[in-house]
Amino acid sequence: MGAICTLLYVDLDVFSSTYMQIVKLLGLDVPSLCLAELVKTYCNSFKLFEASPSVPAKYVEDKEKMLSRTLQLVELASETWLVTGRHPLPVITAATFLAWQSLQPAYRLSCSLARFCKLANVDLPYPASSRLQELLAVLLRMAEHLAWLRVLRLDKRSVVKHIGDLLQHRHSLVRSAFRDGTGEVETLEKEPLGQGQGQGEGEVGNNSLGLLQGKRPASPALLLPPCMLKPPKRTCPTPPVSTVTGEEDISDSEIEQYLRTPQEVRDFQRAQAAKQAAPSVANPP
Repeated sequence: MGAICTLLYVDLDVFSSTYMQIVKLLGLDVPSLCLAELVKTYCNSFKLFEASPSVPAKYVEDKEKMLSRTLQLVELASETWLVTGRHPLPVITAATFLAWQSLQPAYRLSCSLARFCKLANVDLPYPASSRLQELLAVLLRMAEHLAWLRVLRLDKRSVVKHIGDLLQHRHSLVRSAFRDGTGEVETLEKEPLGQGQGQGEGEVGNNSLGLLQGKRPASPALLLPPCMLKPPKRTCPTPPVSTVTGEEDISDSEIEQYLRTPQEVRDFQRAQAAKQAAPSVANPP
């Protein structure tokens, strides 16, 4: 601990060299790729960037556009606890699928996640469908805080068409749509809708998010990991059936464990002697 505390006060070069020495000394396996680099590497393996006999032209997408939107969706997933403690590939797969759909929704909304992975020639991770539903739920929650989307009554299918708008205002929408686990609502929610700091009366109701004056959206949801929002049900174990009746024999050795004073020992010995003598008195020869 002393060495770690000392490292906090030295410059970055010293820390970096010391860190590498510790990793080498302890033989630690530290991943070299950050999440963004993993997204780039994974997306580059998708066979969706050039037309081919197995990929129709309407399904071909520009690599840079798809990568940029996928990165934003993965960042959104990270901000809303969908990545923490989980394998990243199912989340990235779901984000890539939504990014691909949202860039040309007219042709791609009918395409399922399984077919998308088949077209892209990548494996479909088992939890990817669950991560997809979680991402869609987050997007729907955010859409409730955009005035021009709130009136459309979106569902998990139609919200894909508006992913670009939601990502454009991602940070503000996350603050207004969610609250942390302490129950405190973010500052944006505490202010009147459409009236931030420094806005005049002429700007009320005409803010960048298009929030309508006097109409509050749905209450902010808790921003917690899914495992805390929906904890797994635990079966209560059945208590064992007790067979103790109170009439069980107590062994001499067990009684001796409770004797504490010499007087108790003598009283116990006299009682034992009296118990042994009683049958011989009752049945004389």
